[in-house]
Amino acid sequence: MGSWKYGGCLSCLLIPLALWSIIVNILLYFPNGQTFYASSNKLTSYVWYFEGLCFSGVMMLIVAAVLLVLDNDNRYKCCQSENCSKKYMKLLSVIFSAFGIAVSGYCLVISALGLVQGPYCRTQDGWHYAFEGTAGRFLTNSSIWSRCLEPAHVVEWNVILFSILITLSGLQVIICLIRVVIHLSKILCGTYSVIIQVTDTHSSLCTSSTLLLLLKIQ
Repeated sequence: MGSWKYGGCLSCLLIPLALWSIIVNILLYFPNGQTFYASSNKLTSYVWYFEGLCFSGVMMLIVAAVLLVLDNDNRYKCCQSENCSKKYMKLLSVIFSAFGIAVSGYCLVISALGLVQGPYCRTQDGWHYAFEGTAGRFLTNSSIWSRCLEPAHVVEWNVILFSILITLSGLQVIICLIRVVIHLSKILCGTYSVIIQVTDTHSSLCTSSTLLLLLKIQ
């Protein structure tokens, strides 16, 4: 029961993180709340990878739901042996947690690339990526952000939202990684304890047989 509560808490944490990822990703499509730039395809290319909407959002919600079901191993049994059932559930939990690391890691990488690339905006030279050749150095020099004339304050908009996505997906990676470590250790330690028990039983049988043989000889 205690392990279910602990695992369930970790899984429940993924749900608000996924919901916030969806919200933040949607906001990236509407700089300053305007729909014109999305309809005319005047947004940074990385927002169209749906990193927060599909991967760190919808897919992570599915992962969280499955993990919550798997954590409640008191209700679901996949084989006759209770130990077998628990190990099978833990193995599935490791697999889905690893999948969670993959989808949230994708969001983390794409968001970081979008942050470094900078926004697609209108400057005095027209529409282009004003900071593409700076390798992210523009992030520490806010005095050049004014190069982007339209959308207004688009640099701040992208920096804040992509940074939030990086934080949310990073937390998802950490939570899923913790789950993988915990359940792998339980699986491996459980297998080790079974081996020890079998070895101890075999040693006891050998000792008993030796004693009986000595008694017969005497």
